[in-house]
Amino acid sequence: MDLDINGKTALVTGAGRGIGLAITKALAAEGVRVVGAARTLTPELKQVATATVAVDLSTREGATTVVDRAIEKVGEIDFLVNNIGWGDSAAMGLGGVLDVSEEQWQATIGLNLFSPVWTTRAALPSIVDRRGAIVNISSISARLSAIDPMGYGEAKAALTMFGKRVSEEFGPRGVRVNTVSPGPIGGRTWRGEDGFGSKLAEAAGVPLDEFLAALPEQSGIALRRLGEPEEVADLVTFLLSERAAHITGADFVIDGGTIKTV
Repeated sequence: MDLDINGKTALVTGAGRGIGLAITKALAAEGVRVVGAARTLTPELKQVATATVAVDLSTREGATTVVDRAIEKVGEIDFLVNNIGWGDSAAMGLGGVLDVSEEQWQATIGLNLFSPVWTTRAALPSIVDRRGAIVNISSISARLSAIDPMGYGEAKAALTMFGKRVSEEFGPRGVRVNTVSPGPIGGRTWRGEDGFGSKLAEAAGVPLDEFLAALPEQSGIALRRLGEPEEVADLVTFLLSERAAHITGADFVIDGGTIKTV
């Protein structure tokens, strides 16, 4: 299937590993000139991206100036993928509403909500001129009261609403905005020895591999496995393409059947 995006330009945030890296690879394979932005520029990212930007996207300055730096490297931006999110697993407490610190609330909501908002606002003039598209990476945690760190689901729910608002305002000007909401995706967050999965396994008193083996059934994943970054990347690439030219304002869940409601 020809996605008709060869020669387009894209900015992907949080592109150093996991879903962001997979999206960068998928877009590059379709001929898109991708600027991959991340705090840490991994060798894998440098190999596949047209250009890279080392930036702290948790700050307003970083989240806004990354757009200018991307335009300097590849020209005006057709596509923006707001993949930045989650946070430092080691610094995230597992407590409830009254247990976690104010600093955790602010840091988690700042990275998962305000960073995409700032980047979107900075990128919109270019995307409007190009009649381009935006995909925000949210989470099924926006719909579920889950085990994720306090503030994460709340921020993702707001991000999903933000995408809907932008789609309504800029749709008449030819800009499409969609949201992709993954369930648990295999990668450093869940499989890494320093990831959130490891923290949960430690709290449960079981080895990480045993915890991950039981996670799909315990989480109600109908397909009984974690998703993979490449599967999310394929969906994002399709949504940015001309094959999805009449899709906007939608939230696509990719969770292996975790959410049971219609």
